Amino acid sequence: MENHNSPGAAPSSSDPKDPASFLSSIIGVPVTVKLNSGVVYKGELQSVDGYMNIALEKCSEYVDGKLRRKYGDAFVRGNNGTFFDMLLLQTSGAK
Repeated sequence: MENHNSPGAAPSSSDPKDPASFLSSIIGVPVTVKLNSGVVYKGELQSVDGYMNIALEKCSEYVDGKLRRKYGDAFVRGNNGTFFDMLLLQTSGAK
């Protein structure tokens, strides 16, 4: 008998803690991705797959906090990322 609640079990697609499901829900949102090397990419999330590979549009690369390059599109391999942040945009009426 399978135990879906065991610590090693993969999260189901309906699991609210599943990062791939969360990332899929914010397609088109500006995000920041920090790599293991410390390099930071900022752009609009365009796609994510089951391996946490991420495609960004309107992407900028930052090294030591300074803009190094601008890319139209960029692909970040899932095992390179250590940090992922979504920029929350508030409307003028939001509190």
